[in-house]
Amino acid sequence: MNHQQFIIDDTLVRRLVEAQFPQWNDLPVRPVAAGGWDNKTFRFGEKMLVRMPSDEGYEAQVQKEQKWLPLLSPHLSLKIPEPIAMGVPSENYPWNWSIYNWNCLSNHTGYLQSAITSSIALLAMFANMGLVV
Repeated sequence: MNHQQFIIDDTLVRRLVEAQFPQWNDLPVRPVAAGGWDNKTFRFGEKMLVRMPSDEGYEAQVQKEQKWLPLLSPHLSLKIPEPIAMGVPSENYPWNWSIYNWNCLSNHTGYLQSAITSSIALLAMFANMGLVV
C-alpha cells in the first residue's frame, strides 16, 4: 500500500477497530488536538486512546512501546500510558498500531516532556543494565 492511499482519521480508526476489536465497536472515536508528527492520536471512549503511526519510519515504536512501557511503568514516578491492545496491518492501513489507557497526561505534551526529561537518568540506568534496546 502506498502512503498516499489512506488518510489517518476517525473513520479509519473506526474501521480498524470494527475489524480487529469488535468488543469496542460502540465506543466513540475523536481526534486529539495536539497530535504530533510521528503518530496520529485519537481519544477512544472515555478510558482509552489510539495511536496510529503516520509513516512507515515510526512503526517500529509500536512494538517497542508494547514491550517496554509495561516493564518501565512500575519503576517510574510518572504515570505513563499502558498498552491495552495492538492492532495489526490490514488492507486499510499498512502498519501495527496501538490502543492505550487514557490518563490525564496523555495529551499534555509540555508537562509530559518535562517529566520525561527528568526521567532520563532512570532510563539510562535501564540501558546500562541492558534492558532497553
